[in-house]
Amino acid sequence: MRKQYLLTDDQKDLQLMVREFVAKEIIPYAAIWDEKGEFPIGTYRKAVEMGLHVTELPEKFGGMGLNHLTDCLIMEEMGYGDAGFALSIGTNMLAYAAMVIAGSDEQMKIFADIVVPGGLAAFALTEAQGGSDASNCKTTAVKIGNEYIINGTKAFITNGGNADVYIVFAMTDPEMGVRGMSAFLVERSRVGVSVGAHENKMGIRASNTSEVVFQDVRVPADHLLGAEGFGFLIAMQTLDRSRPAGSSVVVGLCQRALDECVAYSKERVVFGRPISKHQAVSFTMADMEIQTEVARRMVHYSAQLMDNGIFDSEVSAVAKTFAGDIAMKVTCDAIQVLGGYGYSRDYPVEKLMRDAKIFQIFEGTNQIQRIVISSALMKAK
Repeated sequence: MRKQYLLTDDQKDLQLMVREFVAKEIIPYAAIWDEKGEFPIGTYRKAVEMGLHVTELPEKFGGMGLNHLTDCLIMEEMGYGDAGFALSIGTNMLAYAAMVIAGSDEQMKIFADIVVPGGLAAFALTEAQGGSDASNCKTTAVKIGNEYIINGTKAFITNGGNADVYIVFAMTDPEMGVRGMSAFLVERSRVGVSVGAHENKMGIRASNTSEVVFQDVRVPADHLLGAEGFGFLIAMQTLDRSRPAGSSVVVGLCQRALDECVAYSKERVVFGRPISKHQAVSFTMADMEIQTEVARRMVHYSAQLMDNGIFDSEVSAVAKTFAGDIAMKVTCDAIQVLGGYGYSRDYPVEKLMRDAKIFQIFEGTNQIQRIVISSALMKAK
């Protein structure tokens, strides 16, 4: 039902504006993007005209300067239309979050000058052998004079093939383990940056996901974010900051599944009445509403904490885990409500289920999130 109380007039206006954009520019074409497995650059350009690609970037750098909660409202609307497109556009702000944590104004300007006009950013942390173990990083950055030379391959990178700028994590001192990891701002235009294999994914197929290869890539020393050895901390804090917005995409996806079920259940007649009148179906949809609404409130709470300067890893982990898990439950139930039609690509709910699965996997699997949550419980006094 998307009952949104306690929002400001500006937030409501922005929410409505994005909803109209999604209805016109995303929903009619999402199935085509899914089938082709391509990022719709033309639609992205239209989003750029509205500033939706730089929602949290400060106005002094050319962004919209929105807070975390308002960004979540936008990402929910985007996720309602297509989760893959939402994630691609949201990854700009994932990379930006690393800049907030450790970047200087000079570095922020380099980033903004690329992204604000319409460039794409990527967060290059994951490697094939590491997966959820982000500390198992093999990419290296060796300092020679006033430059770092980066070598390595990153895997499963959102926007990897389309990005114009990367936040790259590499080992400046491999013998130090996680304390030897550092973070760098790396432009796509640098010699030695190339794109590897493109992932042919089950879901979020409108989002480009690929390997990114760094071969003897030279970057100035002033492209180091923060200081050497702080890369792992920057990565973890960045992911904590990004989880509410990413989970908002899930909420939008769940809301879309529920709305599709409600509309279908009113029209589908069996045993002489619409299936919405059958308790087995109506109770299923009631549970979908409960789960979606609780996820929305948890995500909003996490965002509001950040807007008040409180960055709680456990709260972010709870929001991410709950939203990801209920996304699979809600979308599977949606297919069940639609029956055979739900299993058909002529209806959107099977795509929603395929899109939903990734939210239990990336940016730290839900099993990893449970480690974070249980560790916090053991430390509580």
